[in-house]
Amino acid sequence: MELIKLLGILIIIIGFALKKDAILIIVCSAIVTALVGGLGINGLLEVLGSSFIKNRNIAIFIIIILVTATLERNGLKEVAKKLISKFKNVSTGAIIGIYTVMRGIFSALNISFGGVAGFVKPIILPMAIGSVETKVKDTNEKHIEEIKGMCSSAENVGNFFCNVIFIGSPGALLVQSTLNDLGYEASLIDLAKVEIPVALVSLVLAVLYYYFKDKMLYKKYYLDKK
Repeated sequence: MELIKLLGILIIIIGFALKKDAILIIVCSAIVTALVGGLGINGLLEVLGSSFIKNRNIAIFIIIILVTATLERNGLKEVAKKLISKFKNVSTGAIIGIYTVMRGIFSALNISFGGVAGFVKPIILPMAIGSVETKVKDTNEKHIEEIKGMCSSAENVGNFFCNVIFIGSPGALLVQSTLNDLGYEASLIDLAKVEIPVALVSLVLAVLYYYFKDKMLYKKYYLDKK
């Protein structure tokens, strides 16, 4: 009977396999898990309430996801595509490169846009795909998958290499504690000073990578097929 408590996980697996709405899947999974686990609806609400107070950053992230999902359902992607269609000379590589730099700057200030789910998927990805659609009539599905990977990596590059610049960020504290455990004394200011050139080089390389990869993919999927 203990296995029935894993029913929520099964719902998540089946829901994502069927490509249903992610938020609906998670909500249903949480409710089912609370019911079969003996927590009940009241217990679930108490846990959510106490978790909201103790982990406000996570709660804010969840709210961002909910707001973004609502906007996405009401045409956010279409608006993003329509916006980028007005700039026919802007390439996919340029869009992703600009976002990488922007993400790095805001990450250095410890400001988040909601990550891949909250910002990249509903805004940056449609703009990147819209840039392709302004140049070709029939987009290649493999090319679209490549663009999805590039957009997701832009979020990771910008956040990963610039997060330590902000003194007191979780990344900086993790690096400091790791170095201290290894016997190296390092202040957060010293870590920020070391990370600045690393971040700058990483962003430049990332922008160049996206620019040239975009050229390569466009040639591979469209020019070579003619």
